[in-house]
Amino acid sequence: MVKYIKRTNIKELIIPFWRGEGPRVLGGKKCVRSDLSVVYFSFLLLSIISFSCTYSFKGANPPEGIKTIFIPTIRDESGFGLPTLGEDMTQLLKQKFINDNTLEYAEKTKADGMLDCIIKSVTDEALVVTGGEQVSKRKVTINVSVDFTNLKKQKSIWKRDFSNWGEYDSSSGGFSKRDEGVKSAIDKITDDILIEVISNW
Repeated sequence: MVKYIKRTNIKELIIPFWRGEGPRVLGGKKCVRSDLSVVYFSFLLLSIISFSCTYSFKGANPPEGIKTIFIPTIRDESGFGLPTLGEDMTQLLKQKFINDNTLEYAEKTKADGMLDCIIKSVTDEALVVTGGEQVSKRKVTINVSVDFTNLKKQKSIWKRDFSNWGEYDSSSGGFSKRDEGVKSAIDKITDDILIEVISNW
């Protein structure tokens, strides 16, 4: 048992037992260390730390009143020459929001928020060049501008630019292989957009 001494500084009690020291004279009286006392003071110290410190792992508060979201067809202003790029990205992004279910997907007339996305540019460039100056891998980079809007207040919540890329084997396969790089880039950038929207919920 630990005998409590009046007017004793809590540090004088905690530190010796925490360090595993033996008997300690406090205020003229002796406190005897035991396994139970070590456990007790460890718990007490952790409790003090817990009450003294508060941690938050979430970002800023989510936009008030945003529970449903609408995503119009993504406009492709890149001029890259992929006629279905905007539609493909739109469908994938919609499906990711539906699967995530943090925000319910709704049509514009019923939605609280809207994600207006524009594909600004798409580039296709060499990624890996072999010793004979042959390009064995290439990467497709997609840049998208996104405006997250509160439809109820007709006010922009935030505007962000997103960029991500996918690689493909260019040594064989031609455009079919390039499509693999495009799909990889679309998958990554739609993940980025989803995470940015729901990270504060």
